[in-house]
Amino acid sequence: MAIGEIVNHEGTRERRFAVRRWLNLAVLACAVLPVVAGLGVAPACAEYPEKIIKIVVPFAAGGGTDIIARTTAQDIQGDLGKSVIIENKPGAGTIIGTQTVATSDPDGYSLLMATFAHAVNPSLYNKLPFDPHKDFAAVSLIARSFNIVVVNPASKINSIADLIADAKANPGKLNFGTFGTGTSAHLAGELFNSMAKVKMTAVPYKGAAPAISDLLGGQIDVMFTTVASAASLVAAGQLRALAVTSAERSAAFPQLPTVAEAGVPGYAAESWYGLYAPAKTPAPVIARLNQAVAKAVQSGGFKQLEANEGLIMVGGSPEELDRYVGREEERWRKLVKDANIEVQ
Repeated sequence: MAIGEIVNHEGTRERRFAVRRWLNLAVLACAVLPVVAGLGVAPACAEYPEKIIKIVVPFAAGGGTDIIARTTAQDIQGDLGKSVIIENKPGAGTIIGTQTVATSDPDGYSLLMATFAHAVNPSLYNKLPFDPHKDFAAVSLIARSFNIVVVNPASKINSIADLIADAKANPGKLNFGTFGTGTSAHLAGELFNSMAKVKMTAVPYKGAAPAISDLLGGQIDVMFTTVASAASLVAAGQLRALAVTSAERSAAFPQLPTVAEAGVPGYAAESWYGLYAPAKTPAPVIARLNQAVAKAVQSGGFKQLEANEGLIMVGGSPEELDRYVGREEERWRKLVKDANIEVQ
């Protein structure tokens, strides 16, 4: 497959050519930079990788990010010709695992599977032990994902319009479960509050499972939860799905409207998964990793995740990841400030 073809199938012709130009320049750098004195560039691309590559996941094993990382590792190791392993380092809202990569050698052997938190944490914390921009080099956006709005089937809320009406009639009385302060589920609910001009109360939990348990038990009213955590319960009739939080309808739930379609024009809330290396990782190494990821996102394993996890596979250049995360950081910073969200 040609370099210009190994990008997300939804990309435009112009975008494919842009990625191809970027890779061609990186390949040229691979041949030229190592011989330029004083630049401190690592060995040429043909010599990378020479040992096992580690992807740090800043969450516990078994969750959605862990699944994405393991699928990525499995797919890229065949292309790279070396083993790619996963190291789970959860804690402190992804800060522990992220800091591990920020302080690793910039040689392409320690990578970070970053998520929504990478763009939001700068707004939630007064000080981080790393700079999300200066301490990392983007490799590639891997996938975007969305949440699904669900209620207990015994609830009188049958639609987004019902949810808005109930919330307006009972300000502050309806509550929505989250995976914790500042998580995608939390901010999706706060964005709904802001754009629908309602006031629902966020109830933080230590993960999706206990929150869904309380939703099933009637202790909370609604959740903006991940597809993976709710899909089987929706299929079994144990939860009622109202809408998806993506900008467009999902192929996984074609019958469900978007929140925007259902009554909140312009609403869209998504999470994402992207691969980063430490800052100053040589451009040829970044290019080699980017090329491997571009092939991986078209694999059978990721096609299965598209259906099971509600993912939208992306790929693309490092610059595209930087621009995307920059827009997300700016967008959520405003919401965090307006809603006065603080990490306890």
